[in-house]
Amino acid sequence: MSGSTATTEPAHLAISWSASLAAGMRQAMVGTGDRERTQRDAIAAFSVRVVSAALLYLSQIVLARWMGSSEYGIYVFVWTWVLVLGGLCHLGLSMAMIRLLPAYRENGEIGLMRGLVFGGRLAAIALGTIVAGAGLVGLWLLGPMVSGPYAMPLYLALFCVPLFALTDVQDGIGRGQAWMDLALLPPYVLRPILLLAAMLAANHYGLPMRAETAAGAAIFATWTAAVVQLLLVNRRLGQTLGTAERQYAWAGWFKVSLPLLVIAACELVLQNADVLVISRYMSPADVGIYFAAAKTMSLILFVHYAVGSAVANRLSTLNARGDREQLRAFVRDAVNWTFWPSLASALIILALGYPLLSLFGPQFATAYPVMLILVVGFLARASMGPAEFLLNMLGEQQLCAAVLAVTAALDIALNFALVPRYGLVGAATATSISLATAALLNYVVARRRLAIEIAIWNNVGKK
Repeated sequence: MSGSTATTEPAHLAISWSASLAAGMRQAMVGTGDRERTQRDAIAAFSVRVVSAALLYLSQIVLARWMGSSEYGIYVFVWTWVLVLGGLCHLGLSMAMIRLLPAYRENGEIGLMRGLVFGGRLAAIALGTIVAGAGLVGLWLLGPMVSGPYAMPLYLALFCVPLFALTDVQDGIGRGQAWMDLALLPPYVLRPILLLAAMLAANHYGLPMRAETAAGAAIFATWTAAVVQLLLVNRRLGQTLGTAERQYAWAGWFKVSLPLLVIAACELVLQNADVLVISRYMSPADVGIYFAAAKTMSLILFVHYAVGSAVANRLSTLNARGDREQLRAFVRDAVNWTFWPSLASALIILALGYPLLSLFGPQFATAYPVMLILVVGFLARASMGPAEFLLNMLGEQQLCAAVLAVTAALDIALNFALVPRYGLVGAATATSISLATAALLNYVVARRRLAIEIAIWNNVGKK
């Protein structure tokens, strides 16, 4: 088809400009100390996120081209619900892994490490299954209220929830152990490859390019990637944790994880409320067009995620040692690693905005103003470095949860106020204001509670 050649462009673009951004970081990696190891982890995570961004972008373009804006919008809506439900079913244990596993390892508490790994995965699968089952029953009971184009894709998408939750927990295990490959490659590289392969096979065999087909492909991709990751993580754990008897400390784990669950829930609101509110007031085609613009601009967020993934383990370790001077120096590095590549990425993406959006289809280019508005919020967040990771790893998860709860409520209120009147621009404005508010509040918390400066203007050029 005519769109197939065009869809290869985002991959080449993403790899080209991200390689130039990473080149500068590589020059600093000449030693073998903790700082250099963390830089290597950051670059590994950054590289995976670059490839992931290219693959995800490619798959979204293919889906939009084949399905059309309306069916694509329906798929975006149901997959958003998978992200929300799957992201909550681990009860915050995914982020708790990143904080607790390094501390247990530092203190030689191998039994607790083994218990947390096993119990966290079991909890995610169990609750994910319960939530998916409740969703299926709810859809059946509601009947005509959810009939129409959304019904069957929603039924199918719910089958992704348990294994999506499991993948989130295993992501936390990998990052807590500094295994960037096992944490990131299955969900962010393998899963989109499998989704794209399944859709290519469906198209080859003449299946209709509808949201139901895409949801079926998502089931295959989500389950396969999760099982592959499970087997690889188990193999690595067997080599490092031995056979010590599992110990469980559920009360202590949930004391850490439940505030992190609030944080995860609020993050999901900030990432997805705009799409869900647009689906309430506007057409599926509008949902698809907005999602394409938001995903294009949010490519810069993989820098924030990559740095956060690499530094979280180290932040927890330094905190466990009580080394405040090195901790502050490490935070300065993390802030600079986050902001400057994010700024460069934003400028490049905005310069290429119209051509990139046009790859989805000619009508998608109308959403370029959405990108211009969203970039303000994304850069505000990047200017504070991996602030949420810092607060969570240093025991301020409750205040971090309070900050995100306030901004999530603000985001919902602004979306409902602005979308009916201003449409897609209103949704982007609501999201951008909320992200900037969260960044400012995180700055205040880090400065007052931890006595650590996280703003880029207080860290630029410092060693």
